[in-house]
Order: sequence, then structure tokens, then C-alpha cells
Amino acid sequence: MPMLSNLKTIALAGSIGVGFLVQTSPSYAAELDTLTVAGGCFWCVEADFEKVEGVTEAVSGYAGGTAANPTYKQVTSGGSGHYEAVQITFDPDLVSEATLLDIFFRSIDPTDSGGQFCDRGPSYRTAIFATGSQKDVAEQSKAKAQAELGQQVVTPILGEADFYPAEAYHQDYAKGTKIILTRYGPKSQAKAYKAYREACGRDKRIKELWGSAAPFAG
Repeated sequence: MPMLSNLKTIALAGSIGVGFLVQTSPSYAAELDTLTVAGGCFWCVEADFEKVEGVTEAVSGYAGGTAANPTYKQVTSGGSGHYEAVQITFDPDLVSEATLLDIFFRSIDPTDSGGQFCDRGPSYRTAIFATGSQKDVAEQSKAKAQAELGQQVVTPILGEADFYPAEAYHQDYAKGTKIILTRYGPKSQAKAYKAYREACGRDKRIKELWGSAAPFAG
């Protein structure tokens, strides 16, 4: 890769890295913003963005479809038109929309139009739900991601959509202590999530695409 390209990648990785500094507690009441994205399995997107400094909450849910108050079964069966989505609430004084969107593109496979990793079908496609100035920022971030990858980025930037929080058992799934039965035997939700993420190949594929610019793939 040419030296200029390397410098751009290093600079981008540095700007993304700012989002992972140790969190501080502001002494004022911050005015928070939200960003809604779809990146495949919402457990993974939620767990990833909860690690970002400046993010106060990430909620798994559904967006982009026609059914009001959809259930997980309706969404995953493909009948509702909804995506598995995550609504990210953040303090814009600590992390910008642009940084969050740069992180988002580098935490998914934006070249895949049929789902993400092992999860296939309409509900697992990627998308950004934005309007106004947020849409402009998203378009810029998408163009930057496409230039860096040298491949077509198919993640659409859709209009603002109603967001419906998913069922309670989906929230903070990656941290859950409840014991569930898996194909590997009884495991806590947290261990089952870790096994699922590895088996699904999410981090492996992201590292193949983004290398050192991948913010969450260990």
C-alpha cells in the first residue's frame, strides 16, 4: 500500500481510538443524542458500542419495517420488514457522530448485502437510519469507508425510522448470567454469546477486511 494510504489509515485509526479513552464523569447535565444502526446480530452491536467512551446506552431493538411493536419471531421470520437494530445514546461532547459512524463501518462487513457473517436474511442486513445533518455525516463516513476498503460499500443510509426496543431477554445479552442450554451444553448467556460470536466468524471477517482499523475485533 502506498505510504500516503498508510498514513491515512493510521490517522483514521488514531481518531477512532479516541473513543476508547477512560470515561470521565462530566460535571454538567449533558444533552444527549441518538444514532440508530443495524449491523447484523444486535447482541454484538450493542456489546461493542457499550465499550465506547461517550456512549451512555445501547439498546437492542427493531427498526425499518412496517409492523408496530414487532416480536423477535416476526422480525427474524422476515415478515415485518424490520432490521435487528441498536439505538446508541451518546454525549456529543465526548464522542461525535462522525467517530461513531467510522467505528460502525469498521465493526461490520459493509460489502455484504445478504446479512452479516453466519446470520443470513433481511433482518440481519446492515443499515444506518438517519436524516438531516446526521445523514450527511453518514454519507461522508460511508464514502471514507469505501475509499479505504477499495470495495463497494452496500450499507444503505435510510431515513429516520421508528425504533422498537427488543424483548428484555435480548438486552445486555453478552453480560447475562442466566444459564441456558446450548449445543455445547449448559452455559451462562455471556459464555454462550462468546461462543456464538466466535463460531459465527464475526471478528475473523472484520479483521480480514479492516485489519488494524477494526475497533472491536480482538
